Amino acid sequence: MAHYRFVGLLLVGVALLTGCASTRTGSAEAPAARWFDGRTGAPASPEQAASACAASDAFIVGENHGHPLGLATAAALWEDVLKRTDKAALSMEFFDRDEQSRLDDYLTGLADEKTFRTRTGRTDSGYPPGHRRMVEAAKAAGRPVIASNAPRSQVRAAGKEGYERLAKLTAEQRRLVRVPDELPTGRYREDFDKVMSDPNAAHGPQPKTEAEKKEKLDSAFRGQSLWDWTMADSVASALAAGDRPVCHVVGRFHMDHHGGLVQALEKLRPGVKVVTVSFVDAWSDGLREEDKGRADFVVYVGAAPKEK
Repeated sequence: MAHYRFVGLLLVGVALLTGCASTRTGSAEAPAARWFDGRTGAPASPEQAASACAASDAFIVGENHGHPLGLATAAALWEDVLKRTDKAALSMEFFDRDEQSRLDDYLTGLADEKTFRTRTGRTDSGYPPGHRRMVEAAKAAGRPVIASNAPRSQVRAAGKEGYERLAKLTAEQRRLVRVPDELPTGRYREDFDKVMSDPNAAHGPQPKTEAEKKEKLDSAFRGQSLWDWTMADSVASALAAGDRPVCHVVGRFHMDHHGGLVQALEKLRPGVKVVTVSFVDAWSDGLREEDKGRADFVVYVGAAPKEK
């Protein structure tokens, strides 16, 4: 379900337009992903998804973190897009902007993988095979990998003290984040508050009063929105540099149902052509009612092994 890196929130998913037929990510031992058009509910294929993504300005892959089948399918989508264009770029939520030089050292051969993983603190759990496969595909194709996220120290500061605190940082520190022009309202905020208010979720002590609850939710949402706008700014900057399409990989809560990340990118880059792809950690032979409009493409990949 959800896992937040700032106050705990980091829901995951990958949206892909696919059908019920077996795909190359399935095997005799493991079920295949089931792909659907997220608007019409019609079955679709991995090839249709790749073609649509390759024709976009940016496609956002909403994942369930660490899900083997989901990440393998996402990596296959990225590899298919690379076959269709030599101008694509990979953008990842899981690298903060202050890690870009270390990432670039690895991509350009100045550091080997062991050094890269040590310098970025990437363990097997924090750098699952699907993420590694995406990075390696970009490296082999000579395409950029963008460390797109806001450093957690700035995210924490924005949540606790407000965006005004960031204005007091150095120019280099400020360069690493994009303060939101506005905070989203509507479903995204409502869903955020619902998840963060769940007493069964590990989001710290429950507030005792409504005022405390509001303060906690507002603080968390400031951090979440700084995260969204910084990632969107990273994608927009790559587009301005001529990379297209930009594949941004992120936990699916950020993009599902036209979430805050998508809204921020559309504000920063009016008219941008975005394709959204959401992996759902469930099985279904058809598009479920609750998943209608979740993304342009929805792919069911079943529960993660540890959840079975």
